[in-house]
Amino acid sequence: MSQPATPVLANSATGLDASVLIIGAGFSGMAMAIALQKAGVDFIMLEKGGDVGGTWRDNVYPGAACDVPSHMYCYSFEPNRWSRSFAAQPEIFDYTKNVAQKYQLYPHIRFNIEVTGAHYHDDNGTWQVDAADGQQFRARTVVSARGALHIPSYPNIKGLHDFKGVTMHSAKWDHSVDLKGKRIAVIGTGASAIQVVPEMAKVASELHVFQRTPAWVLPKADFAFKEETKDKYDKSLLARKWYRNKIYWILEASAAGFVIDPRIMKYGQKLAYKNLQRIKNEKTREALTPTYTMGCKRVLLSNSYYPAFNQDNVHLVGGGVTEITENSVMANGQEYPVDVIIYCTGFDVTNQANQFDITGKHGKSIQTHWKNGMHAYLGISSYDFPNAFFLLGPNTGLGHNSIIFMIESQASYIAQALKYMKKHKLNTLEVKQEAEDGFVRDMQKQSDKSVWKSGCNSWYLDDTGRNTTLWPSFTFMYWLKTRSFDPSRYTSEKKLPRLNPIKRLMAKV
Repeated sequence: MSQPATPVLANSATGLDASVLIIGAGFSGMAMAIALQKAGVDFIMLEKGGDVGGTWRDNVYPGAACDVPSHMYCYSFEPNRWSRSFAAQPEIFDYTKNVAQKYQLYPHIRFNIEVTGAHYHDDNGTWQVDAADGQQFRARTVVSARGALHIPSYPNIKGLHDFKGVTMHSAKWDHSVDLKGKRIAVIGTGASAIQVVPEMAKVASELHVFQRTPAWVLPKADFAFKEETKDKYDKSLLARKWYRNKIYWILEASAAGFVIDPRIMKYGQKLAYKNLQRIKNEKTREALTPTYTMGCKRVLLSNSYYPAFNQDNVHLVGGGVTEITENSVMANGQEYPVDVIIYCTGFDVTNQANQFDITGKHGKSIQTHWKNGMHAYLGISSYDFPNAFFLLGPNTGLGHNSIIFMIESQASYIAQALKYMKKHKLNTLEVKQEAEDGFVRDMQKQSDKSVWKSGCNSWYLDDTGRNTTLWPSFTFMYWLKTRSFDPSRYTSEKKLPRLNPIKRLMAKV
């Protein structure tokens, strides 16, 4: 149950709602807020939903669970008594709410505020953030913690909107729909599909799974923790840290196949081939076997996806969907009548500039700034956008380890930058273009030898074939780069005269 946010009144001396405005209250937004608390920097948070949790609040489809081990999918400073080795959505959502309660974040959050844009004011070095309901907020600094997995992506299929039955996206699940006995189509075979398909197989009269490209699926080491194991990790800091560090380094070692030599991935492929043997039908098994190098697309974990295809009511349809009619899905020239279509087609990750109206210095839009692809220094800050920071920005996603590790590194770095601004009474802080350009060149150079460039088509790459989403190295290397804020990489200006609060209030009338 969410708590109402305490109203934050504009400071009469500065005309600001807060020094820092955080957009989003998921894992990244909360990490940023806690880091700012420790740094003694005031802030408010704007959240489009009715509670914290972000993607774990919104993605409530049947079978929703994490594919990162539980003890790595939490803040390092806030462990949890996890029930399973891989936590399901309800437990992760509860964790985020408990963290928000413990660190007293709720009073800082304004819920049900959907941010539509952020605009930098050159005359006074502040940001104006606009909301869908017409509200405006002003802060010296803005931190985008919107996350990458929140804008559902739909395929470009003829007749997409012609279907007269029930349609839903896995990220916008409608639990009011009774799916029992229905003819169901699942379009997509990615991370959400491998969790949805086994659940739909239990209730559908007929389930058609439409696949364009098969995914590499490894077995999932998922099990319930015994009470004595939970007690051990609760009571012993040493045992808990040892277990977490063991998981971290096992996951980290796999990065060698992603970013150093893709040939290493053949060892993972052997495990996946063994997992494929759980499919009884030879033709189905062959159709579900990828032909590209493991890791080029997201590697998936499941113990129930392949066995679902052994059920008589589950049918794999290859080749991709060509058209949707009023009551059917067309593929390979054949019509498949269905009652429900479920889109498991992921999120729009590489086109973030088109999802959010941001203007920086001299009215420069983020669309113009990123017209040749997303870019940011350390994935955190970009020139011509002073006092603006991104969490999980360009080239900071992961394909092998916990994203929470990256979030904590970024939040710590930004908090250091803001402490530096406060200490030196700076009005603006802006990364130098040469620093950002050098970082972007390094990212592309490192990506060129990665498995993501081995020939498949994935959402990791933008329309030009550049990797603008994933970190092309080991995560400890990112930690080394972000553990200390380097002011020499930035330009800055001293504080300007204070805003006129009367003028600001008149502007809102």
